Amino acid sequence: MSSITIKDIARALNISISTVSRALRDSYDINAETKKRIVEYAEKMNYRPNPIALSLKENKSRSIGVIVPEIANTFFSQAINGIEEIAYERGYHVVIFQSHESLERETANIRHLFARKVDGLLLSLSGDSKDIRHLEEYHQTNFPIVYFDRVPETREAHKVVVDNFEGAFKATEYLIGKGKKNIAHITSPPTLSITRERMAGYKSALEKHGLPVREELIKYCSFRPEEAEEAIRDLLKNTRPDAFFMGSDRLALGCFQAYKKLVSNDQEDITLIGFTNLGVAHLLEPPLSTIVQPAITIGRKAAEILLDEIENKRKGKGFETVVLGTELNIRS
Repeated sequence: MSSITIKDIARALNISISTVSRALRDSYDINAETKKRIVEYAEKMNYRPNPIALSLKENKSRSIGVIVPEIANTFFSQAINGIEEIAYERGYHVVIFQSHESLERETANIRHLFARKVDGLLLSLSGDSKDIRHLEEYHQTNFPIVYFDRVPETREAHKVVVDNFEGAFKATEYLIGKGKKNIAHITSPPTLSITRERMAGYKSALEKHGLPVREELIKYCSFRPEEAEEAIRDLLKNTRPDAFFMGSDRLALGCFQAYKKLVSNDQEDITLIGFTNLGVAHLLEPPLSTIVQPAITIGRKAAEILLDEIENKRKGKGFETVVLGTELNIRS
């Protein structure tokens, strides 16, 4: 069955096309009885607006782009749930891409989304993104962009993050409170904002409790699975840590698997804690204690800021940085 148009409704009700259009947009200047008649007929005939025609008329696609390093990462999948929830409530579609930690792919994805005329972009930077020079041309055109989780250093941008320093400080201080003195920190590439902030929290907790910051207990890893095992193997062989603090979702699981493979029974007093939203952390043996981020809330807030920016609801407010707290989830 062919779809009904505004012209068809106008012809059937003997009303002008402009009146039908305004009634369906809930315009205040249409007589209530006329509006009711038009809306009821449109519902009866299963009328659906043509998104292409609307985008041409409003110069908006009613869609937003989202680029994350990896959807399989629990944190990002939860953040996307929050983004989609807000977008759906406000009548927008979401187009999702993965950068797979590649600056080249991130750049290509942004270019594609911009060419598709999405109304704005939500972006968590890839591991290869040392800065945002590849985004300058979009900022210059006032293309709305909101960064979340992995964000640039510039103040001239909207950002939604957690207090990474506080989360890492809590994790490290918890381990110190358990009597641990040789706490290894395995973390992601130093180019990332989350890495630098969590590293600062780790070091600050050590310093507060009079423990030295030992660089040999710190390992930076990319996101290749084998690197986590290499890091654990090297630390066990050369520094004999009594605890591990893993600084990201993906590293937490990789390090845990390596720990189970490499640690013997006489070393079972080693404690592990991750900065992770892993849904299976409680199923691991031993259960993995974690610093948990409010990922869904991060997604919701980032989407709200972006859509307010798109709809010109933030005039005069300037750039905003939202910092949310973390939760220490202890599992015995």
